[in-house]
Amino acid sequence: MAGTDPTTVPEGLPVPADDGAADHLPGALMPSLTLRSTEGDDVALDALGPGRTVVYVYPRTGRPGEPLPEGWDDIPGARGCTAESCDFRDHHLELGRAGVEAVFGLSSQDTDYQQEMVVRLRLPYPVLSDPELELAAALGLPTFEVAGMRLYKRLTLIVRDGRVEHVFYPVFPPDAHATEVLRWLAAHGG
Repeated sequence: MAGTDPTTVPEGLPVPADDGAADHLPGALMPSLTLRSTEGDDVALDALGPGRTVVYVYPRTGRPGEPLPEGWDDIPGARGCTAESCDFRDHHLELGRAGVEAVFGLSSQDTDYQQEMVVRLRLPYPVLSDPELELAAALGLPTFEVAGMRLYKRLTLIVRDGRVEHVFYPVFPPDAHATEVLRWLAAHGG
């Protein structure tokens, strides 16, 4: 059933508008911030290493059989986090061939929740947990509130040598976003 299957993006979802909330990010230094990874280690965002890293930030993934927050499909850009994660999974090797050194998903969900998701979806990359939205505070990332939760708005950072090289915001449709990133990488080689 497309309405409740978190791996699908139903037709007719509202398209998020570019509200300018990420315009300040290109050129920003990654903050001195360490987040827990689903691989059990801590990842220092200011020490991602040389080359390009993709960090796709999303509100929250769903689980099969669990209801979405009330009105979720009516919030522009909210639906599609699981499908986006699967899209990055399906294009992971291509991203590496395009020069990406590492891919990370990131949301405010706790590491235990995300570890289950990584295993269930067979993601070949780690997901970072930021339950306190520390990266939002450090970089001024856009967020929204729903059902008593403060969540990230969907965006993707291309980080190169410790700086934000490019930002995708807003991201839509989320289930084709890895292809959009690959197109950008092809146009902005090595």
